[in-house]
Amino acid sequence: MANPFLVARTTDTNADLMLLPKLGNRHGLITGATGTGKTVSLQVLAEGFSRLGVPVFMADVKGDLTGLSQSGGGNQRVTDRVNLLKLTGYANEAFPVTCWDVFGEQGHPLRATVAEMGPLLLSRILNLNDTQSGVLTAVFKIADDKGLLLLDLKDLRAMLAHAGENAKEYMLHYGNISGASIGAIQRGILTLESQGGEKFFGEPALNLSDLMQTVDGKGVVNILAADKLLSNPRIYATFLLWLLSELFESLPEVGDPDQPKLVFFFDEAHLLFNEAPPELRARIEQVVRLVRSKGVGVYFVTQNPLDVPDVVLGQLGNRVQHALRAFTPRDAEAVRTAASTFRPNPKINTEQVITELATGEALVSFLDEKGRPNPVERAWMLPPSSRIGPVTPAEREALVKNSLVAGVYDKTEDRESAYEHLTGRVASRMGGNKPDTAAESSAPASDAGSDAAAPAPAEDGGFFSKMGGMIGDVLGSKTSPRSRQTVGEAAMKSAARAIGAPGLAFRTAPTRRAAPDAAQQKRPPGPSAPD
Repeated sequence: MANPFLVARTTDTNADLMLLPKLGNRHGLITGATGTGKTVSLQVLAEGFSRLGVPVFMADVKGDLTGLSQSGGGNQRVTDRVNLLKLTGYANEAFPVTCWDVFGEQGHPLRATVAEMGPLLLSRILNLNDTQSGVLTAVFKIADDKGLLLLDLKDLRAMLAHAGENAKEYMLHYGNISGASIGAIQRGILTLESQGGEKFFGEPALNLSDLMQTVDGKGVVNILAADKLLSNPRIYATFLLWLLSELFESLPEVGDPDQPKLVFFFDEAHLLFNEAPPELRARIEQVVRLVRSKGVGVYFVTQNPLDVPDVVLGQLGNRVQHALRAFTPRDAEAVRTAASTFRPNPKINTEQVITELATGEALVSFLDEKGRPNPVERAWMLPPSSRIGPVTPAEREALVKNSLVAGVYDKTEDRESAYEHLTGRVASRMGGNKPDTAAESSAPASDAGSDAAAPAPAEDGGFFSKMGGMIGDVLGSKTSPRSRQTVGEAAMKSAARAIGAPGLAFRTAPTRRAAPDAAQQKRPPGPSAPD
């Protein structure tokens, strides 16, 4: 069984406040106003888990957690804290760190394939209704049945265009695929692309085992650069939904292990809950309830306990409460809420003390061996052994070059998938002139006589078909097989084929037949005269 590790110490009784590793998967909460020491407390907890060999994953919102990779020293505040708490055996220490960045700028890229994300998660993040979600599920099924890989967003867009153009063929086997639903999904994908989604979806995809590694007996601290990511909420939500879902689905049930398998820290959690879509919040609530039995601990760091939903707050057993200021009615309510969540201590007026805490001082309550919260204690947090503050650009570059996954994810792979298959087929039918985009390839595919495309209702060899051909020749709508359409032309033709063309044919036909001449009315039944 892993030994408890020291987190804080009282100054009046010199009592050590220890966190039990076997209860580290019961989650936790670190709260306090700006500048009261939350980030340092997070750093101390991450160091404690890493020493036990527990891998850590944290979202670095402010960019100052990478100091974990460097040995501390030269900080007078740390020296003063060591002397105040009379710490014996304290030493400066560095920890193994792997830097990650969805955009690939401040660390190794983080990617997932469209197929791994799946239609359900994509539907949630794109805010699709039930009908649109059903269409997206059908498109995934069509791609699976045809053996077409969905790896990145251009694969998905090409597959959506293909399914929309051949909706009549697929309708009997996969259900109705409307052009309106296809358009709504395409618009959602464009929003993802505008926020950098093309960098998140692709290969090589993240292997979860790369997040759960150790170096010299210490758990690797995985730091996600989230400063830029938070300005792109859809990508941030997409990543968290996928990561939490993958962990929940892939890790086995372990009950209550001696120590966690992985610990998550979400810094500035109020940004996560306030700006995330409802689907993400619901998923986080579900994971917090159920992921404990998978050996995963989740710790939230935020300014105000009210920032965390009550259903989540009730699941957070290990608490560190830094100072709160009761300047406004909402602040006063937050103080009362924070005080009420602790197990009372007769020696401490919790509500009053919260407003009196100094920087680095906190109210601490961890779970005991039976899973019960200990009475709240006023204590000073331990100083971290690693550097407080961010690394330099040169140090970050060295971390990336020397990490365990160096060279694994840094180069994007683009193997043959749905986009290449569909556009390649179209290019061969157009005489080898390959279109540049999926949108360019979607319209010529049916014009070139694709066997997958549904026949147009007006092309029945009759009078109206001939009239349509003549009108098209006059207006110049028929182009040579080698002419290239613009993206706008392709989109308009695709929309007309999917939505407008059939309806237009049925509207014009009756008006043509409404006024036959007298000779046609008096003609007796029988075979028609030859043309």
